[in-house]
Amino acid sequence: MVRIISMASSIRPSLSTFRFSSSSRFGLPLSSFTPSRNLVFSHLASAVPQSQLFGLRAAKPLRGDVNSTGVASSAGNAAQASTSAAHESALEWVKKDKRRMLHVVYRVGDLDRTIKFYTECLGMKLLRKRDIPEEKYTNAFLGYGPEDSHFVIELTYNYGVDKYDIGTGFGHFGIAVDDVAKTVELIKAKGGKVTREPGPVKGGNTVIAFIEDPDGYKFELLERGPTPEPLCQVMLRVGDLDRSINFYEKAFGMELLRKRDNPEYKYTIAMMGYGPEDKNVVLELTYNYGVTDYDKGNAYAQIAIGTDDVYKTAEAIKLFGGKVTREPGPLPGINTKITACLDPDGWKTVFVDNVDFLKELE
Repeated sequence: MVRIISMASSIRPSLSTFRFSSSSRFGLPLSSFTPSRNLVFSHLASAVPQSQLFGLRAAKPLRGDVNSTGVASSAGNAAQASTSAAHESALEWVKKDKRRMLHVVYRVGDLDRTIKFYTECLGMKLLRKRDIPEEKYTNAFLGYGPEDSHFVIELTYNYGVDKYDIGTGFGHFGIAVDDVAKTVELIKAKGGKVTREPGPVKGGNTVIAFIEDPDGYKFELLERGPTPEPLCQVMLRVGDLDRSINFYEKAFGMELLRKRDNPEYKYTIAMMGYGPEDKNVVLELTYNYGVTDYDKGNAYAQIAIGTDDVYKTAEAIKLFGGKVTREPGPLPGINTKITACLDPDGWKTVFVDNVDFLKELE
């Protein structure tokens, strides 16, 4: 089954999953949103003007003959230089920012059923569970170690909703195990669904298998030695791989760990993350030849990432082509600063301030 080795003490400060009261939670269950809460969030503006964080300044009106070619050219060059400097400053800061993927959030139709499957078949631990009756949803956090040092799963159950559309964009989660064949045998014995029997990956030597949980989410089992991060992959499909790589490198500060083209099967993958694949969770981006758009459904929600500064994070996201859907600022009631965004394909990510986040765990 899954073997875990302890995290090294040199790993950057750990960040756990958010703890919120019902009045302050930033709304992971879509069906529990209310117009009033959305309005509250939309009016939470950044305390620092976004254009000033990386030295970007708006062009000043020109005096005199604005039609002068020389003056206009000079102004244009100045604006271009300002924009270029802002991009360079943002890139430098993003690379230095202390970031870690915290958890992945998605919705399920029967929380107890899913918890049972993950603990008995996949060897996860139920880390905590909380019910928010006033907003009609329940969360459960599962993983292979404490939330302050491991990437974990946050399941959301919305009262009365027993089925979701996973869509075609979400791919799978990856779990590293010692023995894929034995894990598959256990899953079959527990009534689990195996969609790909154990065997070498196409074009490689790594032994893998695919299974489905009770809600239809796919998990890839990868045969590896002991690792500090058994929950090791989140795979999403994108319409333009180079565009996505560029965005995640610049806006998110991730590293392109490897890229592999499979012309025989007409797809290309890119592994992005904050450290080596054997010790960290990675984002696997998949491009299928000729497919530029996917149905995202309403089941998969988002990934959460820690940051030293949500304001600078939001500006960097805007500078490098992302869409900020929740302006940076404190959550009502608890003052934990967050920001939310969409990548060029519309995949959502939430960033949370590191210091505020650690305070929330105290």
